[in-house]
Amino acid sequence: MSSHRSIRHLLRRAAAPAVGAALALSMTVAFATPAAASGSYSGRAYVYGTGGVADDFDDEGVVNVSTHRSSNVGCLWQTILWANGYLPSSGIDGIFGDQTDAATRNFQRDKGLTADGSAGRNTWTKAGDRLSQHDNQNGWLYVTFDGVKGARSSYASHDFVLQRSPDGNYRFYTPDGTGPYWAAYNARTC
Repeated sequence: MSSHRSIRHLLRRAAAPAVGAALALSMTVAFATPAAASGSYSGRAYVYGTGGVADDFDDEGVVNVSTHRSSNVGCLWQTILWANGYLPSSGIDGIFGDQTDAATRNFQRDKGLTADGSAGRNTWTKAGDRLSQHDNQNGWLYVTFDGVKGARSSYASHDFVLQRSPDGNYRFYTPDGTGPYWAAYNARTC
């Protein structure tokens, strides 16, 4: 074997693991990135809005007993159910369980939606009808959710304030005053 051919052979052998490692790394990044940003129909990791707040909830992702079951978005959804009298404040824990499922179904029935227990696009949009902007401080929007007691709700209705960052991401406080919590699809800190 000539020395020139031998060097080429060694270079190919040395390059194969490097190419394999680079391919594996790029596959890991490609598969890891969407999971980190999954959630809304727009693929954002947080409840998000831009422009006026009236349509900020129109493209939010699904939260139910199997999708984003344990998340801050689940906690936000429970806070919305609490504000409309469907859930007691003690039911706000960021885990979408049987009580949250039943409350979601009641909310959906009262709003004329299919009562499937899944807070998806239509359910979030209906909830978003109760949002109104009331202040803007240094690019932070202060948004009120105006709760309205539904026909099937057992508890009093409430209002609560959310904050939309200059980047468009929402955060909120729970009824017990803890927070703020970023409305994340892939984290649960509430």
